[in-house]
Amino acid sequence: MEGGGNQDFTGFLSERFRIERERFDRSGVYAYTQRLLAYNSNKIEGSTLTEEQTASLFDNGTLPRSEDYYRAKDVEEMNGHFLMFNKMLDTIRQPLSSGLIKQFHYELKSGVFEDRANGYAIGDYKKRPNMIGIYQTVRPENVEAEMDRLMEWYHGKVPDIAVFAEFHARYESIHPFQDGNGRTGRLILFRECLKGGIVPAVIEDANRNEYLEALKDYREREDLDKLVGLLQKEQAFYLDKCRYFM
Repeated sequence: MEGGGNQDFTGFLSERFRIERERFDRSGVYAYTQRLLAYNSNKIEGSTLTEEQTASLFDNGTLPRSEDYYRAKDVEEMNGHFLMFNKMLDTIRQPLSSGLIKQFHYELKSGVFEDRANGYAIGDYKKRPNMIGIYQTVRPENVEAEMDRLMEWYHGKVPDIAVFAEFHARYESIHPFQDGNGRTGRLILFRECLKGGIVPAVIEDANRNEYLEALKDYREREDLDKLVGLLQKEQAFYLDKCRYFM
C-alpha cells in the first residue's frame, strides 16, 4: 500500500481497535494484534509462553492445563504488555515524549514481582549501569540528556520507516530502563507507525537473529540498511495478516 492507502489502513486499524476494545471483542483485529505483538515481543526477550498460552491469557485470563510449570515473570510481563498496548491506544493523540515512554514502561513492569524485588526502577530511567551482551549502554546519569537529545532530533522529522528505524536503533543503544527496553521500544515503533499513517511493523521472534544483527550494525557502524529492510518485511507480514479482518 502506498500513500493514501497506508493512511486508509491505519485509519481502519485505529477505528477497529477502539470499537473492539470497547466491546471486549476477542475475535477481531484488536485482539489479534494484542496477542501477536505481546507474544513476539516477549518471546524475543526469552518468554517461555506459547502463542496458545498467550491467547488464552488475553482472551480469558487463564492458562491451559500443562504438565510444565509456568514462570510467574513470563505471565506478569505478558499481562503487563497487554496493559501497555492499551495505554498506547489511550494516548495515541499525544506527541511522543519521555514522560509517555515512562508510562509505557510502568504499565509493562509495575506488576512484575521479580523486578520490584530486585529494586529496579519502574516507570523511571535506570539507576544502575547495564549492557547489551558485550556492549555498554548509556550510563544512568546520562540517560535523561541522551533521551532529550533523541526526542529533539525525532520531533523534527517527517514520519517515515527509515526515521522510525533510526529512532528505534538509537533508543535501544541508549537502553534507558533497567529492563524492558526492547518491549517498550518495539511498542513505540508500532505506535509511531500507526500514528504517522504508516503500516505498523510487528517484529517476529522468527526473525530475532536478523533483528539483533540489524541493531548490531547500527551500534558498530551506524548502518540502518538491515533494520530498514527487516521493518519493511515485517510491515508486509502484518498487513497481510490484517487483510483477513478487512
